[in-house]
Amino acid sequence: MTFSEPASQSPAPQTNQIRPTFRSGAVARLAGMPVATLRIWEQRYQATRPTTAESGHRLYLAADVERVILLRRLTEQGHAIRLLAALETTQLHELMHPPEAPRQTALRAIVVGQALARRLQRLCDRQPWAPALQIVAAFDTLAEATQAADNSARPAVDLLLWQAASLQPGARQELRIAQDACRARATAVVYRYSSAEGRAELTGSGVALLHEPSDDDSLGQWLASFQVANAPAGKTDPTISSPRFDGAALTEFAGLSSAVACECPSHLAQLLLQVSNFETYSGECANRSAADAKLHAYLQQVAGAARMLFETALEHVAIAEGLPLPLAKITEIGRAI
Repeated sequence: MTFSEPASQSPAPQTNQIRPTFRSGAVARLAGMPVATLRIWEQRYQATRPTTAESGHRLYLAADVERVILLRRLTEQGHAIRLLAALETTQLHELMHPPEAPRQTALRAIVVGQALARRLQRLCDRQPWAPALQIVAAFDTLAEATQAADNSARPAVDLLLWQAASLQPGARQELRIAQDACRARATAVVYRYSSAEGRAELTGSGVALLHEPSDDDSLGQWLASFQVANAPAGKTDPTISSPRFDGAALTEFAGLSSAVACECPSHLAQLLLQVSNFETYSGECANRSAADAKLHAYLQQVAGAARMLFETALEHVAIAEGLPLPLAKITEIGRAI
């Protein structure tokens, strides 16, 4: 008995992979976004390139659906669609799961004032994100800190932080002696009571001052500013980009959006203009001392980060309302930022 060779069977076609079968409405539902937004992304940024059926419907591959979902999730995280649209899908995946950022180097500090040291330790334990602080040693008085430093080979520290119950004129000399002995790069004072003369003496010497707050959050924010202020000279935060829109474009956009029933576009444009102006002001503000310069550098960075968030929010609102975005700011060589 002989058997004939079985007829070769071709693999079943994977329809959703080799032929576009998803309509725009289905893609938008899967991504959790309006169809109008999907259309704007395609027309303005070429984020996807669907085919058009004889019926006039736009049809998408499964790979297109995956890409749109990635784009949607990344824009919700604050990324700008105009930048995402130029990336390959593999790059979008990498952006969704970036490598872990290196841990911020802790600020090494000597604390004078046991109560403040315990409070700072409690703050770090409860809120590990801020400030990144390592308490090298804690003492009751500046004299004790000076004596201990003189009798040890402890390496230099970033900060000498003194909790002063009463701040009076003449304190600067004792603080300077302790700073030199501890080899501290900077000094700061948290005080409870103070005379105007005592504060003026230390401020004029570049010492950072803070009236001791009752809440830990304010104390943590103040200490976090030292990590920005003590960054190496000449280095700026690479995550802060240049402004995308200039004042004229934002003013024009605010006027255009006034015809829309929702006034969020106009309010956003005005807020963005104010934040941008404050960012510029902080960078150009006159500085009376080294501590003053550090404070303004910190304010400029905070304003820049806020400005970037408002720029992304403005783009989202413009797309949702079908409004033209303000023209991007042009550099001196004529290239859009």
